[in-house]
Amino acid sequence: MLTTMKKSEKEYEVKRSSAGLGLFALKEYKRGDHIIEYTGEKITEDEANERGGQYLFTLNKDFVIDGKGRENISRYINHACKPNAEAVYDEDEGKIDIVARKKILPGDEITYDYGKDFFNEYIKPKGCKCATCMA
Repeated sequence: MLTTMKKSEKEYEVKRSSAGLGLFALKEYKRGDHIIEYTGEKITEDEANERGGQYLFTLNKDFVIDGKGRENISRYINHACKPNAEAVYDEDEGKIDIVARKKILPGDEITYDYGKDFFNEYIKPKGCKCATCMA
């Protein structure tokens, strides 16, 4: 185990996965359960284009969250072609929540689909390392 996240109880941990470091469940999540929020600096689309990077999460046509900071534990959630979680944008709150798409058991890696554009630019050229593609 490399890093254990602490909240009121340990809910996930960062450790090695097939794609590098990943976020793994330490408790069971049911479909629809909130897992974690994707956090970081809220910047404009123009700032995001200037900075670049792989931890930029688009909120809308104007704003992006730059989640590169290590305090953003959700940055360790890897892409999967058949994910067990999804990113849900809460417009009222202006935040991105990661929510279970199906039951996630303790020890399971938490994954979501990064989307077509990210996949084509960053993952496809190197080959997808998700469990589905590595099988």
